[in-house]
Amino acid sequence: MNPLEKRLKYKFRNPLLLAEAMTHPSLGHETQRHHFDNQRLEFLGDAVLQLIFTEWLFDHFKTFSEGQLTKLRSRLVSREGLTTHAVRLNLGLHLMMGRGEEASGGRERSSALADAYEALIGAIYLDSDYVTARRIVLSEAREDLENLDLDPADANPKGRLQEILQAISPVSPKYVILSAEGPEHSKHFGARVVWNGCDLGSGKGRSKKEAETAAALDALQHKIWDPPQSQQPADNIGTTVNNTE
Repeated sequence: MNPLEKRLKYKFRNPLLLAEAMTHPSLGHETQRHHFDNQRLEFLGDAVLQLIFTEWLFDHFKTFSEGQLTKLRSRLVSREGLTTHAVRLNLGLHLMMGRGEEASGGRERSSALADAYEALIGAIYLDSDYVTARRIVLSEAREDLENLDLDPADANPKGRLQEILQAISPVSPKYVILSAEGPEHSKHFGARVVWNGCDLGSGKGRSKKEAETAAALDALQHKIWDPPQSQQPADNIGTTVNNTE
């Protein structure tokens, strides 16, 4: 395991934690050692990664809404994102797995690599502390974080929605504030976006603008205007989403 530790620039005080992180469940099935694999560490590592990336995004995107931050975090902790980190560390080479799993391409399987990366971070966290795990994760993810950005729909969902809808009809979408709950210093608003009499999406936020943005994101996700809905007869245009089904 020395090459992996060198790549991480971290020496395990308890080598068994590293061995556990690199043990695929298939090995336990073959050897009947069902209690020594990386599944529990994977569970822990997932939570540690979520916190590390949440904290980083919160500090670096100070004007982004909760919904936008959530989308960025989802990208970072997705299977594709975690597999990228595992490949950079060449974790497939270090995995211990059953012969059947290896013969079927387990060392290159994205699910196995992503799980191994989560388990590795969980092992580092247990072997050291949160600060050390955070340093290692952010160092490994530096390139991805530097290039991280929202796509046009995420960055300006209201503008993107209007652009799409006005290509279909000159009618602009309208935003309706549905609710305002909570004390004056901590209100939460609910909004929906309506176009041609049809409810396209809804959302919530800590301001009217944030709620409208969330509604636009919801509309972009569900695309209610797409055929066959957008080709309804004129006398049915005023129906709601539920009535179109």
